[in-house]
Amino acid sequence: MKKVHNLAINYKTAEEFKKFREYGSQELHMLDELEANVIDANIDSPFYGIYQGDELAARMCLYKQTDTTHPIDGTNSEFLIIWKLEVLDRFQGRGLGSALIDYAKSFQLPIKAVSHFKDSRAFFDKHNFKTLEYDIERDLADESLIWYPH
Repeated sequence: MKKVHNLAINYKTAEEFKKFREYGSQELHMLDELEANVIDANIDSPFYGIYQGDELAARMCLYKQTDTTHPIDGTNSEFLIIWKLEVLDRFQGRGLGSALIDYAKSFQLPIKAVSHFKDSRAFFDKHNFKTLEYDIERDLADESLIWYPH
């Protein structure tokens, strides 16, 4: 299995994220979020990645959400959100995105994901994510997907 690393919030990671800018759309760029958090290096990083050699090849932003007012499925007030997941083009097809999904699933909490592109929907479908019924008070995106632990 590919090793998923919690990415430190520092300038080295910010530099690594710059490589992704040329491969994805604006919605997938975590650089601004990372740089906004560099000032407080004591916070837990929501960024995770997989290296191939010394190069960051895949990354995601994963964080826990607690919403007792609008539980994700009517009962679960805690769930994870995959806000952004991206694999550099030259590393695609090697299971890195799947390894990031498996890492998130290991927490055994429901996972909400946002499908930014039509072709990413197929990726999430492959990992048993289903369309989440839209709740205007909770969901900001119209392509929210959900995975429930067994």
